[in-house]
Amino acid sequence: MGAQPIAHKGQEGDERTPEGAYVIDWRNAKSIAHLSLHISYPNELDRSVAAAKGVSAGGNIMIHGILNGWGWLGGLHRYFDWTNGCIAVTNSEIREIWSMVPNGTPIHIY
Repeated sequence: MGAQPIAHKGQEGDERTPEGAYVIDWRNAKSIAHLSLHISYPNELDRSVAAAKGVSAGGNIMIHGILNGWGWLGGLHRYFDWTNGCIAVTNSEIREIWSMVPNGTPIHIY
């Protein structure tokens, strides 16, 4: 999870992971991490809440593997909330998710 894992993402740079109903809307086989699936954050509600606060909602939230070159960490990465709001899994886990989850799949993040 993001480096500030408590509470819903509210604005760009808060290092939180969005919570709620989203969709996997595109994927990147050449990301800085081993494969990545884009989460449809921000949705309309996220944008309107951020606009009311006068801030950017941010975006580019992904489910991804370990940063390229660091795959040897495997499950050790779980001991730290190290992303900027993304959801990181092991490289083997993202390969499995990638193969089973098509674009358009609804997801719920809690």
